[in-house]
This record gives sequence, structure tokens and C-alpha cells, in this order.
Amino acid sequence: MAALNALNEQQLQLACSAILQGGVIAYPTEAVWGLGCDPWSFQAVTRILELKNRPVEKGLILVAASVEQIRFLLNPLPEALQRAALSHWPGPVTCLLPDVNKQIPDWVRGSHSSIAVRVSEHPVVIALCEGAGMPLISTSCNPAGQDPARDASQVRRYFDDQLDQIVPGDLGGSRKPSRIIDIVSGKQLR
Repeated sequence: MAALNALNEQQLQLACSAILQGGVIAYPTEAVWGLGCDPWSFQAVTRILELKNRPVEKGLILVAASVEQIRFLLNPLPEALQRAALSHWPGPVTCLLPDVNKQIPDWVRGSHSSIAVRVSEHPVVIALCEGAGMPLISTSCNPAGQDPARDASQVRRYFDDQLDQIVPGDLGGSRKPSRIIDIVSGKQLR
């Protein structure tokens, strides 16, 4: 828990409670601040999309504390695709995984047949996902067309009192948002 810097146990519990009650939080990630929520909560995901002015068709990223949290998405895939995804994690790489059994709601997947997934090594992200007991939505903390927030004061300028919790902590060492790789084609999309 010492690696979490500014995040203490009470703040972690408040953030996880907000998530589990359908709330929306802002939190530091590897490169930028993110907005997060329970991906299975239609209301919470809709709220993020409205805050960002982002169309549902674009889809959203899931972030997990460990491979075990997203094992249900990997298990239906051929072993070669599983190995391809695992070669990038943990770290700042988002993999597009085919959601062959349609386990992720349409409001997260958007108009895609795959789901964007990242297994993080950021201590705050790990603590939040473990505390909530699930992978979380992870999308940059900014309205569409604006630069992603790089500190808590920018989060407040963008969303002021519209969030249930702003989780303290520091950004990781990445300067750019995560790379996105389609594990079926092997192409890097970002």
C-alpha cells in the first residue's frame, strides 16, 4: 500500500464504494487521468459518455489489475491470441480482444465485435480494480476535443462537482496514452 503515494485506505474504500454504487470516479493512470466506473452499470457508463460528449459507438477501454480479472475474455480465444495479448501485459498497452461470447455489454463495446483491454501496472489502478473486484472502465478524463487531464486541478476544471470521487495519486511514467494493438491482425492502431 505504501506504493500508492497519496492514496490512503479510507480514500480507496470511498472510491471503491462509489464504483460499486454506480458512481463515476477520476483517477491517475500511466500517462493521463482517467474516468472510471463499473462497466456493467449502464447508468454509470452512460454518465461517462455524457460527461465526455462521447458517442457510445466508439466503445471504451477496460482496465484490469491482473490477467485473472479478464481471464473470462481470454479463455474463449485460441492459444496463439491469448499468448499475443499476454506478451503485452502488464503495462501501457491496450489489446483489442475478440469478445466471442459477447460477455461485455454493448454500451462498453460500442459498435465493435472486440473489446479494448489493458492490464495495468499502475499502483492506483491496481488498487481500484482489486478493491472493486472487477476491471473498470478507463477513458481519458476530458471532454471530447480537449486535452486529457494531467493533474487533479485540470480534472476539477473539466468536471468540477460532476464526479463522485477524485482519487489522489501520481501519473505513471508514460508520456503518451497506451498503445492499442489488435491481437488478431497484429496491427498497432495507436
